[in-house]
Amino acid sequence: MYDKYSTVSQAASIPLVIEVVSSNWSDDYALKFEEYSNIGIPEYLIVDYLGLGGKEFIGYPKQPTITVCNLAANIYRRNIFRNSDRIHSQIFPNLNLTAQKIFDSA
Repeated sequence: MYDKYSTVSQAASIPLVIEVVSSNWSDDYALKFEEYSNIGIPEYLIVDYLGLGGKEFIGYPKQPTITVCNLAANIYRRNIFRNSDRIHSQIFPNLNLTAQKIFDSA
């Protein structure tokens, strides 16, 4: 059953989840987004290195994007990072990485 559903069930020990987008991008941007917010995961990163996500999630023109979702009042707030944007993380406030640096290392 874990092939289709997350094995995460409690957020107490999991402050951050990172998903790398594949051809089933809608799972990461919709299903897991809702599932992780319902569980209470404080921060959720979506790494879309091929720009596969829908335009409503990553904008147009579609391009490699990192989406950082932070939980506030049980709702994720999305922040999108591309190119030389410095990624902001509540879990790692001293993180000094740009989206491009992550994509270049893939």
